[in-house]
Parts: sequence; structure tokens; C-alpha cells
Amino acid sequence: MSRKKQHERPQNMHLAFSYFLKTLKPWRIPILISLLLAIGATVCSIFGPNILGQITNIAVEDYQTTVLRAGGKIPDAETLNQAMNWGKLSSLAITIIVLYLTSAILNYIQGVILANVSARYAKRTRAAILDKISKLPISYFDQHQFGDTLSHISNDIGAITNTLSSVLSQIITSVTMVVGILIMMMTISVWLSVIALIVVPLSLLFVALISKKAQTHFRAVQSTYGALENSIEEDYAGQSIIKANSHEAVSLTKFMQTNQKLSDSTWKAQFFGALAFPITNVFTNFSYVAICMVGGRMAIDGKLLIGSVQAFLQYVNQFNRPITEVSQIAANIQQALAAAERIAAFLEQTEEVPDLEPALKVAKVEGQVEFHHVDFSYGKDPTIKDFSVTIEPGMQVAIVGPTGAGKTTIINLLMRFYDPDSGYIAVDGVPTREMRRADVRKLFGMVLQDTWLFSGTIEENLRYGKLNATHDDIIRATKASNTHHFIESLSHGYKTEISEDSDNISAGEKQLLTIARAMVADPPMMILDEATSNVDTRTEKLIQEAFTKLTHGRTSFVIAHRLSTIRDSDLILVMRDGSIVEQGKHDELLKANGFYAELYNSQFEEAE
Repeated sequence: MSRKKQHERPQNMHLAFSYFLKTLKPWRIPILISLLLAIGATVCSIFGPNILGQITNIAVEDYQTTVLRAGGKIPDAETLNQAMNWGKLSSLAITIIVLYLTSAILNYIQGVILANVSARYAKRTRAAILDKISKLPISYFDQHQFGDTLSHISNDIGAITNTLSSVLSQIITSVTMVVGILIMMMTISVWLSVIALIVVPLSLLFVALISKKAQTHFRAVQSTYGALENSIEEDYAGQSIIKANSHEAVSLTKFMQTNQKLSDSTWKAQFFGALAFPITNVFTNFSYVAICMVGGRMAIDGKLLIGSVQAFLQYVNQFNRPITEVSQIAANIQQALAAAERIAAFLEQTEEVPDLEPALKVAKVEGQVEFHHVDFSYGKDPTIKDFSVTIEPGMQVAIVGPTGAGKTTIINLLMRFYDPDSGYIAVDGVPTREMRRADVRKLFGMVLQDTWLFSGTIEENLRYGKLNATHDDIIRATKASNTHHFIESLSHGYKTEISEDSDNISAGEKQLLTIARAMVADPPMMILDEATSNVDTRTEKLIQEAFTKLTHGRTSFVIAHRLSTIRDSDLILVMRDGSIVEQGKHDELLKANGFYAELYNSQFEEAE
């Protein structure tokens, strides 16, 4: 999504509502049809009380006529039955039944249409959010919590679709009913209509004041949902660490604080959202009592038929019901608009700078990598300063240094997770900034300290970097990486299912599988980032053997704190505070007796 096509980020409910309407454009026609059906259903139901009033008037009039003919005496049932105009009464009864059935059918059809639109809207919005995630830079994920982003897909979309499927038609129905009933009431009695209308402005004023108060709390509810989901996700994923450090009480306290905040916000939002109903109901009851008194007096005085009073009272009840319903659904509307505001803000996050077109490409990868006066910072303070080095094809380059020296940042720049602030990185003479990010990342295979395996079989995980790899390709890679025997020893071999958190295999086994996955992908160059930090000495030896095979003839980058693992590297870059302070081979650097020697010797002192 280009910046030109993005909507203005909503900062209030009005702009959030505008954004919400714009997202409904693909379904304008079905929504319009649904709303027309809702209007038709409401109009059919509006005539009900009028017809019932006519039935009452006819029955009363026939009764009074029969009494007058009998000289004021109460007629018997048979005489009264003969005097009734059953033909007209039956016709009116059939009419009202047809109207109510038509109203029910139209309501059902429009409900089905809106339910379908709601489901399709949710599907499209989820797809838009996932598409947005794929276009966001790594910096976004460094700065935002996972649970908050997940909340957009679950809670925020749920709040909007709930409003779309039920509240939208309810609003149209309420508006139509108010207008239609007002017209019917005016045809019966203007004075009674004035009494009914007096309370409307008061009701609307209170609803507006309460709704404004509730908006703040509904925003807080949607925001806190994200924080709560993130807290749950972190605690669930880190149970072993929490238990190992006896951190249960602290984690529970932190969770309870967030949960209490959500509870408080939800309670306040629901309280103010629901407060509108009893307030409007009080005004409704006042007008209802007044109309009963005045209408009854008018009937006694002969100014109004009793059936008309009955119809008017039904209309009053129906007239105030839409106002009450609007006050009830105001809470849902505010929640949906708060969710729409959050989704709009997320979809307008700055995306990765588009790749240059036409993009350059390395015709035949040799493996020369050049860093030319590279400067980079995540914020104000520089992380990499004037970094320059040329790596020849096939070299194994080790990057070492204390924590925070910028080692992982170099890898992030190499993979184009970030672009340098100045200077450039080139592969075989082609600047990576002028290549497509996907093409740059295909040049490298990565084995990281933080292993990542997804739910599925071991074979599916190994094929992740090369989807068209055959089973024989996988077998060759696992044998070369010393993982074949370990996999065969599992209950179902290559078909063994890895659990959601990969907790049915050890940390060392996970690391071996990630190396095998890299070997299956068979990339031109390799990156090994602290890949042996979670394994024992024997497994480390197996990994080193596998990595030697994997990097043979390939340019490779190794980040390691355990300096004994990189003694055979062709080039060691020693970093401190974002700059290269020393470079050379292991023996040369030890003889120089500089910073590298200090780091190397300190590790052996610690070991002793």
C-alpha cells in the first residue's frame, strides 16, 4: 500500500467512522439491499398497531350499535355475534398476519445477507493485516509487542464484524421505525404526539453525554486486550524459564495487574454504555403515563376513539423502543469504532521502502562481499561506524566482540533487514540496496542462536528453505549434517510431528535440525549466528563438522562468543563499539596481543 493510497489515520471517533465506511465499499450493493429489506420489514410492522386499533374500533362500534338497538340492554352472545362485521374483521386480521409474516421474512433475508458480508469483511481484513505484516520492516517488530498485533486479528476484527452483522441493520430499522411511527402517531393525534416528542431531546442529550464518556473507556479496553494477549503469550512460551527462576509469583502479579486494568476498563465502558438504557426508559415511562391520562380523557370526551388510543399507546411504546435500542447498541458502536481506529493505525504503519525498479541481480554468485564505509544506527546513537571490509569468495569470516559491539547488526544489514544510513554493501560488485530484498536473502542460509521450528513433521521443517526438495535431497543433507541417525531414532522418523513449541525435542536437536534445513536449501553463502551456544561439547563437535561441509567453497559468516570455535577462520573481524578494531587470522591476532587476545585469554581464564 503506497502512502498516497493510505487513509488519514483516525484520531477520533468521527475519523474512525469515516475509515470504517470506506472499508465497506466492496460490499455496497449487498449492504444497500439488506438495508432496503430492513426498511421494508419495518414499514410492514409499523401498520400493525393501526390495524389492531381499527379492529378494536369496529368491534366497539358494532357493540355500541347493538346495545342501542336493544334499548340500552346488554345483548346476548348470539345477537352480538350476528351484529359483528366479521367479514371486515377477518380481512383486517388476514392483512395484519400477512404484514407480520412479510416483515419476518424480509428480516431473515437481510440478516443472512449481513452475516455473509460480515464473514467476508472479516476474511478480507485478516488478509489485509497479514499482508501488512509481511510488508513491515523488521524495526516494527523490534518496537511492538506480538500480542498487541495479534489482537488486531482477533479482538478488533471481532468487534467490527459483530457490529456489522447486527448493529447496522438495527440502526436503519430504528431510524425507519421512528420516522414511520411518528407519521402514524401524527395521523391519530397531534397533541398526543407532542407529549411523546417532548422527552426525545432529553433522552438524546443524555445518550450523547454518556456515549462521549464511554468512548475513552472502550479505547482503553481494545488497547489493553493487546497487552493482555502479549502477557499471556510471553508467560506461556516462557514457562520453563519462569519456573526455573521461581518467577511464578512475579509473572502472576504482572498478569493480574494487566487483567485488573482490563477488568476496570471493561466495567467502566459497559457501565456507561448500559447507563443510557435506564435513563431513556425513565423518560419513556413518564411520557407513557402522561399519554394514558390525556388519551383516556380524550376518549371519554369523544374526541378520540378507544381503538385509536390503544393504537397510539402501542406506537408510543414502539416509538421509544428504537431510541432505547440505539442507546443500548451505542456501546457496541463505540467498541467497533475503537477497534476500527486501531486497525486503521496498524494498516498505516510505514512499510519497507519499495525495492528499486528495475532491480539488479547477481548473474553468477561467486561470493565476494564488500562493506564500504557503512554507518548505521537504530535511533540517535550510532551502532555501526565507518565499517569497511572486503571478503573474498569462499572465505570463512568470524565476527567477534563483546555484547553490543554490533555483530548481529552487521548480519541484519547483510540480509537487508535494515539498510545502511550511509555507505553500501555489495555482493560480487552489485550493491544490495539496488537488489530486491528477496533476491538478497536467497543468497544466504541462516542458522541462528534462537532456533525456530513450526508445528509439522520433521521432513516438512527441513524442506522449509527449499519447498521442491526431494526426500533423497533431505536424506543427503541430514547425513552430511550428522542428523540422520538422530532423526531415524525418533518414533516416526522423518514423519515425527514437532509440537507447537518444539518441546518434544531437545535444544541441541533443534539446532541440528536448523543446520540440516540450511543444508537442504543449499544457499550460495552461509551465516552462522551463535549456532553452538545451546549445545554440549559433543554436539558442538558434530555441528562444527557439519558446518565445515556446509561452508566448503562458500563464503560464510560466523558470529561466536566461544572463540575456540572460530580458530580456523580465514578472517576474524574484531568489533568494539560498532567499529573494526582488529582483523586477521587467529594466530596473527594472538601474536598482536591486542583486544582479541584479551577476549580469547579471558575465556580460558573463566574456564579454569
